[in-house]
Amino acid sequence: MPDAPYRFAGRVPRGVVPVVPGPGQESAWDYPRPPRLEPVQERLRVVHGGIAIADTLRACRVLETSHPPGYYIPREDVRMDLLLPSPTASHCEWKGAASYWSLAPGAEVVADVAWSYEHPAPGFEAIRGHLSFYASRVDEAWVGDERATPQPGGFYGGWMTSRIVGPVKGGPGSWGW
Repeated sequence: MPDAPYRFAGRVPRGVVPVVPGPGQESAWDYPRPPRLEPVQERLRVVHGGIAIADTLRACRVLETSHPPGYYIPREDVRMDLLLPSPTASHCEWKGAASYWSLAPGAEVVADVAWSYEHPAPGFEAIRGHLSFYASRVDEAWVGDERATPQPGGFYGGWMTSRIVGPVKGGPGSWGW
């Protein structure tokens, strides 16, 4: 995203005051709706119980108005031997039907730690064969050298870093955004 001039991608709901991004930052309110898919130029890592579950330089991110980025990691860069298919399913109006994965690195099972789109909707074909992890359900999620925090609320799976300003959807009062 360009550092200047600053603009909002769409209508901002009443009562929401977007933070103006500083140098090197992006506003979640400048992300488009419908969402955009783009390659990630940084290393992404997912760690749980001291085990690197995923490590890649070949990820994509989905950018959608009012959300922090959702990161999608190629299966080849994920420890699929530690994941089990889950019966959970959901549907995204933009990306299509999602399948879920649970993490089983030993006796512990972390339910629905990641999701994937096996047959993504048109425009999102590049995420076929990729998994996206909830930062809230693993010990560590990294974007470059920065440890990401989960998107508020637990429902959505975006990763927050110091480069993203909001407010972002997921917290109290944001359901209708």
